[in-house]
Amino acid sequence: MQSMFKPQLLQGILCMCGAIFLFAGSDALSKYLAGFYAVVMIIWVRYIIHSSLMLVVMLPRSGFAVFKTRNPGLQLLRGLCMVGTNMLFISALRYIPLAEGTAIVYLTPLIVTILSGPLLGERVRPLQWFAVSLGFVGVLVMLRPGGALFTSVSLLAVGAAFTFSLYQLITRKLNATDSSATTNLLSGLVGSAALTFIAPFFWQTPSAHHALLLLALGVSALLSHLLMTEAYKHTNPATLAPFTYGQLIFAGLIGYLFFGHIPDLYSVIGITIICAGGILVLSPKPGAGTRNVQ
Repeated sequence: MQSMFKPQLLQGILCMCGAIFLFAGSDALSKYLAGFYAVVMIIWVRYIIHSSLMLVVMLPRSGFAVFKTRNPGLQLLRGLCMVGTNMLFISALRYIPLAEGTAIVYLTPLIVTILSGPLLGERVRPLQWFAVSLGFVGVLVMLRPGGALFTSVSLLAVGAAFTFSLYQLITRKLNATDSSATTNLLSGLVGSAALTFIAPFFWQTPSAHHALLLLALGVSALLSHLLMTEAYKHTNPATLAPFTYGQLIFAGLIGYLFFGHIPDLYSVIGITIICAGGILVLSPKPGAGTRNVQ
């Protein structure tokens, strides 16, 4: 009982809570800015700021060794998957509420479970298949045919969940060969480089107020990733998994405070079912250890 209150465990949980709050805040900023600027421009500026700050943080620590990778092809693919995820998700957020959009993307653990068999050769347990079914039922309840969210725009968020699932599966493969610092930095650089060829065609000079918000978007993106990395250093993923769903709570609160949106009963029920499915699918195998990730 005493081990549950280890400072290391508490530090990991607090870091994760800070990370998901910043993720929700970043999504809200992106949603707001998407009402004024092209999605490509917003993501490009975010990547440029994020990558520049990562270089400032990591180069003094690791030098040019941080660029070394054994899987350049997978690193490129991971970076492009993240670009696709951001493009699809922020495009969806222009039209659908923050909480519901976030909930759809939280199908990711369920899609990862489906794909982990054919792509990684992992065995999926019956409980996990039940969790996958539960999660998709939650989406159907939330979107419900004939409801306000049952539109083609919601498919953008579903697409974001799919590309984010590929991103996570690639990350699993890269974890065996490359450091998390290298992987995160290279993904940022890939995104920055890829969008540099497109963004100038969509460029609008932002106002001073919006320029500050774009800067805040890039800084919050960096801090959220650093906090999440720190969380996994102190606490094992199985313990942290339920706390990641706190982002749905933050998204709901921010959506209400800044966009005046209150999820209806169907959305609340659907989001709850998706959370239950996600937590079930991430539950450790019977008898699996729960040692901390060092």
